[in-house]
Amino acid sequence: MVDFLVLGVAAFGAGLVDAVVGGGGLIQLPTMFTVFPNMAPATLIGTNKLASIFGTSVAAVSYARRVAIAWSVATPAALAALVFAFLGAYTVTHVSADFMRTALPVVLLLVAIYTFARKDFGSVHAPIHSGAREQSLALVVGAAIGFYDGFFGPGTGSFLVFLFVRVFGFDFLGASAVAKIVNVACNFAGLIWFGYSGHLIWQLGLTMAVCQIAGSLIGSRLAMKHGSGFVRKLFLVVVSVLILKTGHDAWLRW
Repeated sequence: MVDFLVLGVAAFGAGLVDAVVGGGGLIQLPTMFTVFPNMAPATLIGTNKLASIFGTSVAAVSYARRVAIAWSVATPAALAALVFAFLGAYTVTHVSADFMRTALPVVLLLVAIYTFARKDFGSVHAPIHSGAREQSLALVVGAAIGFYDGFFGPGTGSFLVFLFVRVFGFDFLGASAVAKIVNVACNFAGLIWFGYSGHLIWQLGLTMAVCQIAGSLIGSRLAMKHGSGFVRKLFLVVVSVLILKTGHDAWLRW
């Protein structure tokens, strides 16, 4: 019961953060590994996906009701992410992801420096593409981040937000809304893979899902209430923590 309470609190926090800028896995997954240190990692990751897809879906619906989502970008990106996240999950069973672990902190640091240096980055929603070019870029972004999510995963939501601001000219709020749609596709693909291979604890995952949903509702409302400035600040905080966490895992733990 105590374990479920701890994981419920972690899931609530993960849902809240994830609904705004992504990065909820930074809270939820490490807590699961701490509470169940002897459980198979694949089972914990699969159960994490089960809880996360509920929270992300609720956040996506909340945004769709109040924010004008760019479906011309969200739809092709989500479809590409669905396919390539599954391919990424399959690939990681055959190829080591150690090189990703080493490179990730550097990539995140560059993202943080770029966002911090450009004070107006993501403050105005001014899409810079349309038509076939916009949809083609959405397919590329969805495929790349989908594959990354299936293959490795940390920081997927934050990468999506950054790319939707940088590549498409969205503000942080609009980028976060589209990112939730793509995140649902990524989680669904991973859930199919882990469910097929039997790496799911349904009771735990669904219990955490309830807490994720509560956190997601609060997080999405905070984002919509306070706007892109709030999302940008939290984005920088989450990316900074991700840099420290992934840097520790890559260079100090091993």
